[in-house]
Amino acid sequence: MVIQRWQSVLLLVAVVMMGLFSFLSLGQVQTADYSYNFTALGLCPEGELTSAENPGCISTWYLFAVSLLSALLSLIAIFTFRQFRLQKRLCMITMLLLVCVICVCALVAYNSFDGSDVSWSSMICAPFVALIAVIMAYQRIKADHRLLRAADTLR
Repeated sequence: MVIQRWQSVLLLVAVVMMGLFSFLSLGQVQTADYSYNFTALGLCPEGELTSAENPGCISTWYLFAVSLLSALLSLIAIFTFRQFRLQKRLCMITMLLLVCVICVCALVAYNSFDGSDVSWSSMICAPFVALIAVIMAYQRIKADHRLLRAADTLR
């Protein structure tokens, strides 16, 4: 008997949040010369360039890879409901990756340019929401595992 109710919903919330985080704009970085759009794929200049010098995009593929990997592991954890140990391990790895995403995102935005202003969009909250959802799913997985062990001892 496998229970799996809320943890699947919570893990799906984490998948959606990290999918949105990976592909939508995270904010703007304003320098003296240009305004850059900050996404998980990189920092790219916005608008039409007035000077002959093209600053080009700054790639942040590692942030994109880690955020998509955390979404993928959450998705895999949904379908491993018959294996409690594996599901709990996947949740723990996903929590670690989400903390890494939060740290890397902050480091990239604030250390990319000297003297720049960063304005965040509301999508920057997605890793925090996903982290809370995965923690709650982990707790529900542990509770279901305890419930099933108690039911097995009654048989």
